[in-house]
Formats: sequence, C-alpha cells, structure tokens
Amino acid sequence: MKLKKLFTAAIALGVACTSLTACSSPVGVPAQNGKSASTGASSNVSLNFYYPVSVGGPLTKIIDQLCVDFTKEHPDVKVNPVYTGSYADTRTKVQTGLKSGNGPDVAIMFSTDLFSLLDMNAIVDVDTVAKNDSKEDTKKLIDDFYPGFMLNTQTQGKTWGIPFQRSTIVLYYNKDAFQEAGLDPEKAPSSWDELVSDAKKLTKPGRYGIEIPSTGYAYWMLQTFTLQQNGKNLMNSDGNQVFFNAPETVKGLTFWKSLADNGVMPKGTIEWATTPTDFLQGKTAMMYHTTGNLTNVKKNAKFKFGVAMLPKKDTYGSPTGGGNFYIFKDKPQANQQAAWEFVKWMTTPERIAQWSINTGYVAPRKSAYETDEMKKYTKDFPYATVARDQLEYAAAELSTHENGKVTKAIEDNIQNVLTGSKSVQQSLDDAQNKAEGYLKPYQK
Repeated sequence: MKLKKLFTAAIALGVACTSLTACSSPVGVPAQNGKSASTGASSNVSLNFYYPVSVGGPLTKIIDQLCVDFTKEHPDVKVNPVYTGSYADTRTKVQTGLKSGNGPDVAIMFSTDLFSLLDMNAIVDVDTVAKNDSKEDTKKLIDDFYPGFMLNTQTQGKTWGIPFQRSTIVLYYNKDAFQEAGLDPEKAPSSWDELVSDAKKLTKPGRYGIEIPSTGYAYWMLQTFTLQQNGKNLMNSDGNQVFFNAPETVKGLTFWKSLADNGVMPKGTIEWATTPTDFLQGKTAMMYHTTGNLTNVKKNAKFKFGVAMLPKKDTYGSPTGGGNFYIFKDKPQANQQAAWEFVKWMTTPERIAQWSINTGYVAPRKSAYETDEMKKYTKDFPYATVARDQLEYAAAELSTHENGKVTKAIEDNIQNVLTGSKSVQQSLDDAQNKAEGYLKPYQK
C-alpha cells in the first residue's frame, strides 16, 4: 500500500496529521469512447483542489500522490492539488478566488463555512452533482454518514457537502497521574463535580489538573458546557439566531472560569496548539481537545493514558467539528461532475478508515468501521471509538450567517471572562448584542 507507507513515513518524521489523507486506491473503471465510465464528463477535465493542513512537508506529498492515483484511474480528469494553509487561510483564498473568477472546483473547508458559502451562492448541492447516479445510490451514500456530521452539512432540505475530516472533543487523561493521586486510572470523571474533585487531587506544583484551550476554538469548548445542559446549543439550525447570553451559556462559562478560580486550571487564556504539548510533558493531567490529536498522543505519550467522553452536567454532549468537501457552482458542468467523482473516491470506506487510523479523526462513514483494517485497529486500540460513540450526544458546531464576525464576538468575550477583564454576564450580553447586529438582516 503505497499511500499507507507514505502515512507511516510522515508520522515517523513526527508530523502531527491534521489534514487530508487516505489509503491505496481500488481498481478504477477505464475510460470508454472518450469519456470516463465513472464521470460521464468530456475528456481532459482539469480540477483545482484547495486543501488545508496545519503543516507542510510529507503531508502535502501524500495529497499530491492521492491526486496522481485518482488520475491514473480516471485518465480524463487531472486534479491539481493546491495547499492553501490553515482553514482560515483557505476560506480567504476561496473567497478571493470566487470574486476574481479563479476559485477552486472543489475544496475542503470547515463544515461551519456552510452558511457563508450559501450566502455567496458559491456551492452546488449533492443532488445536482449526483444527477448521473441513481437516487438510490445517492441516498445510500448519504445515509452511510453519521447523522451528527450531517448537522453542519444539510440545510434548506438539501445536502451541500460531504464530511471528510471530522471530530468531536474528548477528554484525555494521564493514567499514571491518576494512580499517583489515588484515583482509579480506569475511571475518568463522568460529571462536572467529578471533574473538579479529580482535578483538585491531580493538581500539584508543576502540574495542573485540567487544561481547556481558549484560543482558536474557544466557542467550541463553550459549546460543550451548554450542550451538557440538556442539549442547549449556542445557535438555531437556520443560522440566524444565537443564544450567547442564555442562562445555560452563563452557567457554562461560569463553570469553565471556576476551574481556574479553584486553582486546578491555569488562569487567563490557554493556547490551543500548546495544550497537547502540556499534556504530553506532564504539565496537565487532563485536557479537553479534538480527537484529531489522538494519534499524536498515542505516538508520543511516555505514560499510560485514557480517552473518555466529556463529563456531563445533565447530559453528555460535544459539538462536532472538522471539514467537508464542497463543490463550486461557477464551474462548467463537466468539472462539477468530475469533482463529484473525486469526492466519492476520496471518501470510500477504506480510505476514510485509513485516514482515521493515521490521524485520530472520526471516520464519518459507518461502513468504514466494518472494514477489516478498522476492525483490527479498534480491537487493539478501543479508544479510537470514543469520539464516534460520543456522536450519540453530539450537536452541530457553531455556524451562522456572518460566521466569522459572530464567532469573533463570542470568542473575544470568552477571553475577557477568562482573563478577568469582564464579568461573565457582561461579556455574554456584549457578545449577544454584537451577534444580533450581524444577524438581523437574515431574520425574517
């Protein structure tokens, strides 16, 4: 398996996989009569494919190889992979490209970009690009994705993207530290009260009991605390209303801040990127973080560790996260059809399974967990199923119209609370007022 070897090489070099990847290709369908048997498109279609990763190096080589392999099986289609930096960089480059008429044919972007892309009339729905497939096949494909991952993917009665690199937040904990503190290393805290109690016992000079990052996705962490109060989310499903100063949000942010006030979590903001490093270096005994860090922790932890669903208040709960494939509207029909074949090829159960194994992200298709390789992996490493199982309690990630502005409004005010510059109520009232101003034009 050429691509699997590339994965192994990337991980051996210490690269934390946070991007697109896959396993080797199945045998393709040869072209016939100047057209691909799979795409039904004219020959010589060229697709520009934008994708984000957090690092370069070997991972970009994996993407390049995937695109080469796809073209070998679909000789009428050439995929041009364009590394576009972070998710935020990718969003900016897509928007710039759309305005100039030189945007991508297909891209991986945050699932939360959905409403922004719809407002720009930028993307095409799945039914439109799948018109050459039978309705039964399309329905079977869509139904194979976990419903939790479709929450940021479907609206207006249509499916607008295909989940690829998806996640939930999970609790990582240091089993050795638990044993040292007199706690059961096989029992993670399952409630807010247990989280506080365990964190107090785990805290000592040089080590905090818990770290919850508050830069770059602070809203995502806040969602965990609201969802755990009987599923209360930060926004409605239409993306035109938020509940930033609702009682559940106030209660959730108050609890989050109390962890620092109790001395079991560092005061002030905690960096997203350095939280896993703190965990691996023993500076914190527990952390909230994406399951996308699972392989990184598995590979680099020098201690026994565990992974568990997030502690609950009234119910368990975590927002979903990650990116989807989107196909763009301002392109010729032949390009859209070819892009659809590429997306389906990239999201086959075998490729999605290998992607999950090598990164820790959740394989978004149910059938991926029926592959022989995934069955073996999860049997040997059952923590790989925690994030998937948590989907039973998952909800949509914060996504609204004017999403960038709305997200910044809540993130700035979360940090105001954690740094002590504003009270919880004042901060959330300010965030609500700002967001309502941005969303008013979208309310009927």
